[in-house]
Amino acid sequence: MEIETKDFSLTLSSISGTLTLSSRIFPETAFQTRLNARIERNGQPLMLLGKSWSILETEEPTITEAVAGPMRQVVFRLATTQKDLSLRVYCGLSIAEPTAFFRFELVNQSESAFALHHIDLLDIPAGQLHLGQARPDDPVFYSNGWQSWSSTGAYGFGERQNTSILGRFQNPMVVNPDTPQPKMRNTFTGDLFGLVADRQSRVGLVAGFLSQKAQFGSLETTFSPEPSLRVWANGDRAQVPPGVTVSTDWLAVSFVSLDEPDPLGFYLATVGRLHGVPADASVPVGWCSWYHFYQEIDEKVLDANLDTVIALKPELPLDLFQIDDGFETHPGDWFDFDPGFPNGLRPMVEKTVAAGLTPGVWLAPFIVHPKARLVSEHPDWLLRDAAGKPVTAGFVWNAFTYALDLTHPDALAYTQDVIRTAVEDWGFTYLKLDFLYAAALDGAYQDTTLTRAQVLRMGLEALREAAGPEVTLLGCGCPLGSGLGLFEAMRISADVSGYWKPHYPPVSPILQGEPHMPSARNAIHNILTRAPLHQRWWVNDPDCLLVRPDTRLSLAEVQTLATAIGLTGGSLLVSDDLPALPPERLALAQALLPVIGQRAWVLDLFETDFPTRLRVDLDGPEGPWHLLAKFNWESAPRDLAFSTDEYRLAPDQKYWLREFWSGRIGLLKPKQPLNFARVPAHGVAVVAARAYDPAQPTYLGSSLHLSQGMGISRWQESDDNALEIGFKLGRNASGEIFLILPWKPATAECGGSACPTEDLGDGLFAFRLAQADGQTLTLRK
Repeated sequence: MEIETKDFSLTLSSISGTLTLSSRIFPETAFQTRLNARIERNGQPLMLLGKSWSILETEEPTITEAVAGPMRQVVFRLATTQKDLSLRVYCGLSIAEPTAFFRFELVNQSESAFALHHIDLLDIPAGQLHLGQARPDDPVFYSNGWQSWSSTGAYGFGERQNTSILGRFQNPMVVNPDTPQPKMRNTFTGDLFGLVADRQSRVGLVAGFLSQKAQFGSLETTFSPEPSLRVWANGDRAQVPPGVTVSTDWLAVSFVSLDEPDPLGFYLATVGRLHGVPADASVPVGWCSWYHFYQEIDEKVLDANLDTVIALKPELPLDLFQIDDGFETHPGDWFDFDPGFPNGLRPMVEKTVAAGLTPGVWLAPFIVHPKARLVSEHPDWLLRDAAGKPVTAGFVWNAFTYALDLTHPDALAYTQDVIRTAVEDWGFTYLKLDFLYAAALDGAYQDTTLTRAQVLRMGLEALREAAGPEVTLLGCGCPLGSGLGLFEAMRISADVSGYWKPHYPPVSPILQGEPHMPSARNAIHNILTRAPLHQRWWVNDPDCLLVRPDTRLSLAEVQTLATAIGLTGGSLLVSDDLPALPPERLALAQALLPVIGQRAWVLDLFETDFPTRLRVDLDGPEGPWHLLAKFNWESAPRDLAFSTDEYRLAPDQKYWLREFWSGRIGLLKPKQPLNFARVPAHGVAVVAARAYDPAQPTYLGSSLHLSQGMGISRWQESDDNALEIGFKLGRNASGEIFLILPWKPATAECGGSACPTEDLGDGLFAFRLAQADGQTLTLRK
């Protein structure tokens, strides 16, 4: 059997029991895969398909409407090793886009239940994955971690996957129980979606589930002797009663070029459309209590910072005031307030709203501290293992925590009560919901027919319903696919920290390589590797910006964190004690406002585990420009060079570059990289690149904003030899701007007064603006 489109040829062979998908776009690009499902019956594991297929029924190919547009679909039903079970396979080829779709249905026609282990939607053995050449020479696998904090990145030949050594202390939090954690070289796993590619041929295969409503999806590849790929839906040993049909979520696969600007783009956009995600959601900007005070908060601490947020609004316009952990006695007892909040949270909300700010609060409705009253009062609400002991949700708050079993109706109702109380009684309109993975742990659920993915999705939908459509929800510690369409924003990184590497005395030295633990390094890593998700699945939350001088971060490391947050376009929450913040450190946060908000292009996303190069294309009244960043991940200063080919700029064009943090300016010429010397350890160089035109005035950048151009509202060259530049930043701002002029200005005025001007030579001029917002700089020959 064969179906074709302009992009694909799909062939089914019952003799070999395989499915072959061949590309019509990329020569010598195809894969051949097997299909299978594993169940358990009477305590015996059983594989449902053998080496050949017996096709019981085939429907005529039809044109159906799908989320990616019309697709040519064929449906066939296979006999299995169990006569009373059948497997229905849906295969669809998009007519307009180079993407194929697969979905399986397992039908229980017997009179008894069975347990579902997994369904293999793809099982491509070594030697059957061809990516533009017979044998891939330089394979790479992009691995997406299970939940917000789970490490995500690209692995090459000879490398090992980033895994934790902390076992039951951490793995329940960051690892899908049915996704292996390989220790050997050249074997890698991922969750929900991934990409396996060859860096030599520059061709890759993207495979990803469109949702996680039915099961969690896992991927595994082995590079040696040749790349293989297995993709399966986790059955979690859920019971399938007689007469029930189990369906997988749709799996999308596509062949892509690594030289495209955005190889993951079509898959990510398709998923976003399926879940109704808006492409231009507003980006939260505010203050969070956690990373300075942690749980040591009270009314006095919050009052002081709220007063400062209000006072600083002209210079630092933060719209959100978010109270984090520490107001409750113990996680799980959400209606019992710490003594530092004798009046509860309502008075703080009222003051926040009166100041015109959005009140936000942190909650973790699915996790339970072992000291919480809930443990003794409602022991039947806790998720337990087969022996009846509470399942650990990981080591948090210096204790092994518990989780609620959301298949218990009263436990689920309690989580909704918590959300409704926070919204309706306390008055919060922004909720950060944390530790959400706790609803999907490996345990003996009271409803044995649901997969862990179904339990979590049910719980998240219940929280969304309780909050109502007007409340902004931020997910955190959440398996990514489970939150699609339910959260306006989603944490995509490990917790940030005042330390570059993980720090947990007295065992810090052995934890510095931990990939998921809180640290600035780990947060920045995922900020970059998950940058493509922003404004496709939600607003990315890169966690908080720390700018205060008393952390263990160097100034260069703070600048790197600020650059990663600012250039990738996600949420911006400052988390310092604002009344104690020195002006020069406050300026680091000011430079990121207004937020850029735009998704960044990570140019070497598939070249290395730690990406080094970002590009953001911007446009304004003065014309288009490129914002480029290069990171120094080394522990010593090093030179960082920018070239037109590395950043995929016009190869024959010269560009003026201005580096934001140092203020250095240079001219980038074709085939002549421009070097920025001795960028500090863990530092960054971020430049505005503008096309060189000696006949025209050129704006090079400023100290006003990281983008070096977003604050310009007007650029007008008049016939009377004048240049007018208007500024609109939405905040009070002073600083220098830099221009290359083909003529020397005779006068420079701003707000009716002379503007301090410095001639730096070779047509370069600096102008000092005492108050830029709402002002116009006028230059005359």
